[in-house]
Amino acid sequence: MEQYLEATEYIDWRHRTVLEKAQSLSAGEHNQTVIARRCFEFVRDQIKHSWDYQIGPVTCRASDVLEHGTGYCYAKSHLLAALLRANGIPAGLCYQRLSLHDGGPPYCLHGLNAVWLPDHGWYRVDPRGNKPGIAAQFAPPRRAPCLLDQ
Repeated sequence: MEQYLEATEYIDWRHRTVLEKAQSLSAGEHNQTVIARRCFEFVRDQIKHSWDYQIGPVTCRASDVLEHGTGYCYAKSHLLAALLRANGIPAGLCYQRLSLHDGGPPYCLHGLNAVWLPDHGWYRVDPRGNKPGIAAQFAPPRRAPCLLDQ
């Protein structure tokens, strides 16, 4: 599990602002599922999806996503992984090819996360953000609807 706790170039959870945000989200809580939910909901609800809001800059590193408050799906997943890892919760990155038009080309790549929860094992979450037709929730062990279900 150690590789899912590491800081990397893009999951830079040791960056001062990321670490401070992670600590504020855990706020004395010890239950990893509660902390994971708080981190997920923060990224889902407080970090704007760049495409939906048509805003920049294009971010990638977790600390930049947090600083600018925006990112595409993969960038939001980097921030979520960083916040989780900073709280000692193993988190990974997942990618899936999605069709832009009804099951055929052209395609895009969608980034999301998997988080290790002691009572549930690996749990997939999509912090991209809710919009009409998508209501991503954190409700282990049930996988909640996400962008992949469109």
